[in-house]
Amino acid sequence: MAKYIGMRIIYLMITLFMIASVTFFLMKLLPGTPLTAADKLSDEQKQIVLEKYNLDDPIPVQYFQYMTGLAQGDLGVSFQFDNRAVTAVISERIGPSIQIGAQAMVIGTVLGIILGIVSAIYHNGALDTSSTIFAVLGQSIPGFIFAGLLQFFIGVKLGWLPVALWGSFAHTIMPTIALAIFPMAITARFMRTEMLEVLGSDFITTARAKGLSKSVVIFKHSLKNSLIPVVTVLGPLAVGLMTGTFVIETIFAVPGIGEQFVKSINTNDFPIIMGTTLLFSAAFVVMILVIDLLYSIIDPRIRLS
Repeated sequence: MAKYIGMRIIYLMITLFMIASVTFFLMKLLPGTPLTAADKLSDEQKQIVLEKYNLDDPIPVQYFQYMTGLAQGDLGVSFQFDNRAVTAVISERIGPSIQIGAQAMVIGTVLGIILGIVSAIYHNGALDTSSTIFAVLGQSIPGFIFAGLLQFFIGVKLGWLPVALWGSFAHTIMPTIALAIFPMAITARFMRTEMLEVLGSDFITTARAKGLSKSVVIFKHSLKNSLIPVVTVLGPLAVGLMTGTFVIETIFAVPGIGEQFVKSINTNDFPIIMGTTLLFSAAFVVMILVIDLLYSIIDPRIRLS
């Protein structure tokens, strides 16, 4: 186990290095510079700023300087936030993203598993049909459509919840619902498919022949064997939700990482773009490692090597 984890950490570092390198050069292909919109500055002032941030150096030199700082844990400073460290900007923004992402993940996963189990138990019935329709709609309709509908009906028409901005727990409810619909739908679909396959297995038939109750067959024998594909899907999805969904955060004016990432692209704030991308990438590859470890916990027959 220790050797396996050690090798995966080495692969993780190599992956992050490659992502950082590719992202850096792709970022340099963006049109303009951080000073494109700074019309009030003279050419001399712009040149001073470019020299201050080493933006007038050749791209290979900039790459070497950035990677050297990255190896030391330095993500650079933001261009649009008065020379503030990127780590400080991300630290301030990550809280709201994690909160609504975690809430959406928990709600979507739990309800999705319940819907999937119900659909499998009542296969081809009314509940199964309704759950399948919901799963298709939840995966087909973009989240910003649900967000707009929630804002209009619940926020504007009924006035039950704040339409946007950030403050109390009430401000997190509609963004959470809008984010939870997709993981709920995809979890329900995968859970239904796997449960139907497991319920038709020989060992389930044997368990029923032994006189085990329906609840024991479903929750003790079927559920555990159905969770592995669901965990595989939900791992990367959890990272996306918890590091911020760009459009949803922008619609609800949530001061999270997603909203900041969009602003950084519009202003060509290269260090923020790099820092956010690396944060997402690191969380993604770590989550993949966690998923592999969870496999052996969910099913002891699986061994890591």
